[in-house]
This record gives sequence, C-alpha cells and structure tokens, in this order.
Amino acid sequence: MWRYVARRLLQIVPVFIGTTFLIYALVFALPGDPIQALSGGKPVPDSVLQALRDRYHLDEPLLVQYALYLGGLLTGDFGETFTGQDVFTLMSEGWAVTAQLAITAWLFELVLGVSLGVLAGLNRGRALDTLVLAGTTLVIAVPVFVVGYTAQLLVGLKLGVLPTAGIDEGWPVSYVLPGLVLGAFGLAYVARLTRTSLAENLRADYVRTAVAKGLPRRRVVLRHTLRNSLIPVVTYLGIDFGNLLAGAVVTEGIFNLPGIGQQVFSAIQSKEGPMVVGVTTFLVLAFLLVNLIVDLLYGVLDPRIRYAGSGARA
Repeated sequence: MWRYVARRLLQIVPVFIGTTFLIYALVFALPGDPIQALSGGKPVPDSVLQALRDRYHLDEPLLVQYALYLGGLLTGDFGETFTGQDVFTLMSEGWAVTAQLAITAWLFELVLGVSLGVLAGLNRGRALDTLVLAGTTLVIAVPVFVVGYTAQLLVGLKLGVLPTAGIDEGWPVSYVLPGLVLGAFGLAYVARLTRTSLAENLRADYVRTAVAKGLPRRRVVLRHTLRNSLIPVVTYLGIDFGNLLAGAVVTEGIFNLPGIGQQVFSAIQSKEGPMVVGVTTFLVLAFLLVNLIVDLLYGVLDPRIRYAGSGARA
C-alpha cells in the first residue's frame, strides 16, 4: 500500500511543475508592462519603474522568473502583488468562502446525484427513470448563469426561502442556493453516471450468482453492486471538485460572494500577475490533492487496483 502511495506522490511532481510553468508563462508572457499599468497612465520616473522591475525580476528570462517563483513556493511563499501585498494573505481572505461554496456544491453532487442515480438504475425503463433522465438533460442543457438567476428569482425573491446574495447568514444557509446552482451540472452527470454503471452491474454474472445463492436483493445491491458501480463516480467527483473551485467565478459573481473567484477577476482587470498565478497555483495544488485522495479510494473500493499499482503478482 505504501509503495502505491509513493508512486502516486512521485507522479504529482512533474504534473505540478508542468502545469504551474504553463500558467506562469501564459500570465507573464502577455504583452504590456504591468508596472506601467499601476500608474494609471500617469508619468512615472524611469528609476522607479526600473526599481520595481528589478524587485519583481521582470527583466529576467522567463525560466529564471519561474525558477525563483518555484523556489519561493517550496518555502510557502506565493509572492506579493505589485502593490506590495502578500498573495497568500489575500487568498486566505477569499479562500474560506470559495472552499465552503465548493464543498456545499460537491455534497449536493454526492448525496443527491448518487441517490437519484441509484433510484433511476433500480427502476430502469420506468417513470422514475424517465423523470431523472429528462430532468438531468434539462439541467445540462441550460447555462449556469441562467440557472443562477432563475434560482434567485424563484427561490430567493418569490418564495423568500433562502438568501440571494452575500454571506451574512453564514454556512450553510448562505451557501445552499449558490451551492446548488454551482453543483447542478455535476449533479446531473453524477446521477446519469451512477444510473448507467449500476444498471450494467446489475446484469453482471456475479450478481446473478449472488441472487441464485439466495442473498437478499438489498444486500446484493448495497454491498456488492453499488460498491463496484461507484468507481467511475468517484473518479468524476474527484476531478469535478477541482472544477468546482475554478468554476466558482461565475457563481460568486451572481450571488455576490467574496471568494477567490472575484479576486482573480479583479486581478486580471488590474494586470496583477502575481495574484493570478498565486490563486491558480493554489487551485492546482487542491486539484492534485483531491485526485491523490481519489487514487487512494480506488484501492479501497477495488483492492486489485492497489495491488496492480504496487507491482504485486497474483
């Protein structure tokens, strides 16, 4: 098992370096002078401009800039903005909001998505199955901003059940509506994926054998069939958590949530490259961590994967 974990950790290193370098290059290779942009078009002495460029290593080759940035990351330093503010401190102010929003959306995907998928898979071809398929297709087809504004209008303003903006009510009240909107797309996919996987496993030979031996259907479904059916679902949920963190920008804008999505949007407008790179690097780390957890869950759900990854022989 430990060899399996070590191999997954080693695989993360080149992925992290490649991804962060690509992000860094895309941000700092853009045309324009970010230091000059700070002046708002007003004249600035050349000595001041040069001092700031030297401070942020903007005159160095791109590879040197990235190497210095990567060296700072190894010590927990995400850099500072062109206005002298610590990037990690700024991120920490909005990270809690985005994390709570993403976790809320992810829980909706996990609980509602899997539950609807199980119900549809166990009732394949019946009215309940048709209803789940039609509802999830509708959710997938509608853009997230349409779902968001519609939810605000109907649930928030018309019914007055949940707050429509801000985080004054705290978690979970303020995050239920935006979390449901953010997770609606993934919820639909989880439901359809669970339904398909469960329906296929219910027709497998080992299920017929278990039923023929006299095992209760409830035990066959919950202990054997559902466990195997959740392997592709776990894969999607792991990947989608990173997508929820990155995709929170639109939802945070609709519901006026002060998360890192709004920070990235503001940083892009003001050409604050260090802030953009810092936030996206943090999102990459979160994404890789979640995928590592998913890999470890594979070994729990199906020991054959763990043994194969450890180089064991049957």
